Amino acid sequence: MIKVNEYFEGKLKSLGAEAEGRPFTAGVIEPGQYTIPTSSEEHVSIILGRCRVKVSGRDWIDVKEGDNFIVPAESEVSFDVEDPVAYLCLYK
Repeated sequence: MIKVNEYFEGKLKSLGAEAEGRPFTAGVIEPGQYTIPTSSEEHVSIILGRCRVKVSGRDWIDVKEGDNFIVPAESEVSFDVEDPVAYLCLYK
């Protein structure tokens, strides 16, 4: 079953599902600044666009289409987005 997720007054939306027993989401982030708490480890791939990302305890990094990063469980990830960004997130 596909789950629809909407955050920050609709500025971050994703579709969640499970494949081969692994949960994942595919989504879009509109321009703005957002901080999201994590409960499980997240492996994020930027599919289209670019933005700045800050994972708890680390410096801001620039990410773009084709880049990947890992967000540890029980932490936070912040996004600074100027133009819409598409992403894929696999949960561990």
